[in-house]
Amino acid sequence: MIQVAIVEDEREIREGLATLIGETPEYRVSAAYASAEQALEGIAKCVPDVALVDIGLPGMTGVEAIRLLRQRYPALPCLVLTSYDDDDRVFAAMCAGACGYLLKKTRPARLLDAIREIQEGGAPMTPQIARQVVELFRNNHPPANAKYHLTPQEIKLLKLLVDGHSYKTAAFELGITVHAISFHVRHVYTKLEVHSKSEAVAKALRHRLV
Repeated sequence: MIQVAIVEDEREIREGLATLIGETPEYRVSAAYASAEQALEGIAKCVPDVALVDIGLPGMTGVEAIRLLRQRYPALPCLVLTSYDDDDRVFAAMCAGACGYLLKKTRPARLLDAIREIQEGGAPMTPQIARQVVELFRNNHPPANAKYHLTPQEIKLLKLLVDGHSYKTAAFELGITVHAISFHVRHVYTKLEVHSKSEAVAKALRHRLV
């Protein structure tokens, strides 16, 4: 059962998401919040498996909420679901620690798949957003001394993640087990000082590690 917390200020959308997620087998809405402030208070009492967060919230923004949630609960993946697709907000959300970014026009079935994907370590994005993220980070020049002591195997794995591979397809490409992929990914995260696939991909592109 995947426990999902919804952070969305528009009541109709919030209730619609709660109905969609709550009435789907193997999914459960742990809570639905109308603001970032409510979410931070509520999640402190009951940490979900996934936080589904809008960016355009009243008061504290969704970006700031994601930054605080990731600081307090590093293992909690935050999936953005918003109407905003401008570069500034996309960049800010990813740098704050968002593990995925979907637009509200995303089909319900894809949204449900994305929640499961992100809970399993993936980084789901609307295709348009994925292209923007790649361009945004490629246009940022790396520091001259950015060295993370990655092994050749870890660099190959990181490139596969950048190219959009899942753990399963990366395992096939490298000829190793999915368990081994998870082991190597943990080491890559530690060396890069990140907590998610999206953060690792962003850092790899920003520092031109692959």
